[in-house]
Amino acid sequence: MRPFGSLSVYLGRQFLFWFVCFAFALLAVIMLVDMVEIFRRVSQRGEGGGLFVVLRMVLLKAPSMLEKAIPFAALLGTAAMLWRLNRHHEIVVMRASGVSIWQILAPVVVLAIAIGVVKVTVINPFSSAALLNYEILEAKHIRGRTNLAAVARNGLWFRQSLPEGSYILHARSISIEDVRLKDVVVFRMRDGDKFVARIDAPAAVLEGGHWRIENPTIAAPDSQPTRPETIRLSTDLTPENINDSFAPPETISFWALPSFIRVLENAGFSGIRHKLHWHAELALPLLLAAIVLLAATFSLRPARQRGGIVVVAASLGTAFLLYFLTDIAHALGSSTRIPILMAAWAPVLVGLFAGVGVLLHLEDG
Repeated sequence: MRPFGSLSVYLGRQFLFWFVCFAFALLAVIMLVDMVEIFRRVSQRGEGGGLFVVLRMVLLKAPSMLEKAIPFAALLGTAAMLWRLNRHHEIVVMRASGVSIWQILAPVVVLAIAIGVVKVTVINPFSSAALLNYEILEAKHIRGRTNLAAVARNGLWFRQSLPEGSYILHARSISIEDVRLKDVVVFRMRDGDKFVARIDAPAAVLEGGHWRIENPTIAAPDSQPTRPETIRLSTDLTPENINDSFAPPETISFWALPSFIRVLENAGFSGIRHKLHWHAELALPLLLAAIVLLAATFSLRPARQRGGIVVVAASLGTAFLLYFLTDIAHALGSSTRIPILMAAWAPVLVGLFAGVGVLLHLEDG
């Protein structure tokens, strides 16, 4: 068994080398394209900061781009490693020595699963924190949003900037159907952080560019509380985009997602997108294993039967097909057309079974 141990180390090193090369090559290309696009969008808004803001945004987005590049790097790394071994007839020698396809692929599959685990447990928390900061800069310098929203264990928080000042609104929960906030407290500010008034109310409803606050009690410094029937506070939130004002699942650490989902649902929001993202992250290590097996189905043929361009094209085609099916499944899961577990795990299992099936045919045929 010792030769196979040495062989596994050799194959593992080859895979890691090609994986790292393709991962950083893809990341460099993505960052270059992203930098051009971000610079164009920032320039259109005429914001200050210029190149410094663009570079900061690109660097903050880089970890999440690396996450997206990992599956493609695993596929191209596997294809390149096996094509090189085939070209130098090393696979022929291995097979002639009694080494099976499964022994050749075992170290690669194990490493792919390990990379997936590291990506989910180590890279993802760092990436989500960086992406959250990117989202804040994008909202300010590109989308020009003047409102910020957050959900916490004790309810929801909104912050709205206005020409005459700003206000911070807190609510215990929200009814999504009619965008009605419950148990509302508003802190009105002027000149940055100068407190103007506090408003307490049982409810507030979003209506055409303003919050309609019902039966409020207004308390201001050096004056008696007043109780008008209703008041209105301007906002640029709409029923269509209020969900998007909260942290998207990609900006939340894998470890923090379960508790965030509970808080989100307790506040009255749907946690479907976040649940689907969490299960997709759980399935990633097996997805990388499936990608390795699918890449091997095109790369284990003898070199005279497959040229390098054909191998790369077939591998990329398979990757995009799997990515397309995964995207469709996630869209169906987000719209509750199919169960979340099926949406997250079905593409992975289909890829695994397809790869194993073809490789069994190659091994036995």
